[in-house]
Amino acid sequence: MITAEMVRQLRERTGAGMMDCKKALTETNGDADKAVEYLREKGIAKAASKAGRIAAEGLVESYIHGGGRIGVLVEVNIETDFAAKNEEFKQLVKDIAMQIAASKPEFVRREEVPASVLEAEKEILRAQARNEGKPEKIIDKMVEGRIDKYYGEKCLMEQAFIKDPDITVDQLIKEKIAHIGENITVRRFVRFERGEGIEKKEENFADEVMKQIGG
Repeated sequence: MITAEMVRQLRERTGAGMMDCKKALTETNGDADKAVEYLREKGIAKAASKAGRIAAEGLVESYIHGGGRIGVLVEVNIETDFAAKNEEFKQLVKDIAMQIAASKPEFVRREEVPASVLEAEKEILRAQARNEGKPEKIIDKMVEGRIDKYYGEKCLMEQAFIKDPDITVDQLIKEKIAHIGENITVRRFVRFERGEGIEKKEENFADEVMKQIGG
């Protein structure tokens, strides 16, 4: 069993994120030393060491889909103007813009979710659990688990990457940090959908975007 203390200790050793540490420990059956190696092989530990460095250069990328039905603007920062011209970085920014178009995140990362929004979501989840007949003593634990799923749907960094669902957007960016050698951060984005808020037929934009890029 992977405990919170095991995750905390690995995080202190590597500087990697909580979810990355938990996955590393799961993949290595709780062996801390092997988990460190796992994170290094994935470039996550190396990327974490660069996370505190200021990234003020970068690109603002636009992506328009479906003849003007969906539009995205995203700002992705990197440390130097030279690296911002790197083709690998440019492709990453394009991929992130397409991710936003397809997966409709509302926030960049979980820390940006307002407390009022989070509490309202928890109340909905508690009500759902009660309607399912779950005992009160386990409802809070169930809610925390389901909140992680909420983050995975609403927060860009925790979404499964549309081109490779086995990794998250956060893991993708960490791989690029390790490869390019500079800190990379998604600063902000806006997503517009024609007729948003007007009742209309529901369509699967993720499938459409993937067809357009040949995925």
